[in-house]
Amino acid sequence: QVQVVESGGGLVQPGGSLILSCAASGIFFNIDVMGWYRQVPGKQRELVATITSGGSTNYADSVKGRFTISRDNAKMSMSLLMNSLKPEDTAVYYCNVEGTKWPRQYNYWGQGTQVTVST
Repeated sequence: QVQVVESGGGLVQPGGSLILSCAASGIFFNIDVMGWYRQVPGKQRELVATITSGGSTNYADSVKGRFTISRDNAKMSMSLLMNSLKPEDTAVYYCNVEGTKWPRQYNYWGQGTQVTVST
């Protein structure tokens, strides 16, 4: 059974930092892309950052220069270092795992972790 579990969310003051972690288990396919997404009530889930198995990264414009995504392929884990946090970063952050086992593609989500940036 595939499980994707996030951790590390919480309450932080503006300008502060947090590290989110994601661990995948029960994986039976080749993981191609791991990513972080976030969602606030009433809005669509949006991409924060992704990282490929080769280490190529992609960031939303709103987080470039502040967030850093990293990945440990052997441990099937991923982290998101978030610096200079702003109130607009407040959201539920979700880990996503995409992969393939020919001929099928697979996509799994974690349950989400709340990040609140507030005084």
